[in-house]
Amino acid sequence: QVQLVESGGGLVQAGGSLRLSCVASGLTFGSYAMGWFRRAPGKEREFVACIYRAGTTTYYADSVKGRFTISRDNAKNTVYLQMNSLRPEDTAVYYCTAARQTYGIRWYDRSEYNYWGQGTQVTVSS
Repeated sequence: QVQLVESGGGLVQAGGSLRLSCVASGLTFGSYAMGWFRRAPGKEREFVACIYRAGTTTYYADSVKGRFTISRDNAKNTVYLQMNSLRPEDTAVYYCTAARQTYGIRWYDRSEYNYWGQGTQVTVSS
């Protein structure tokens, strides 16, 4: 049974930082691209960041580029999202997700992803 378990969410002031972690189990971690999506209140789930299997290729939504960094440790089956310079509009539930990867994927498209975590709440106060 595949499980993706997120942690690291919380309440932070604008300008602050948080680091999200996601531990995967039940899958061959190195065969999956890993991603982060988020859903703000009243909005649809949107792409945040993606990292390919080897960890050398990353993609970001324009809204987080330069502030967020995605990374992975394949030895620990873990993917991270370092979030700096947080803004109130970053407030959302953040979801970890995994996409079986052979070649490139439509990293921005949530239908590409096979497994999802339960999410972790990030709240940024102004």
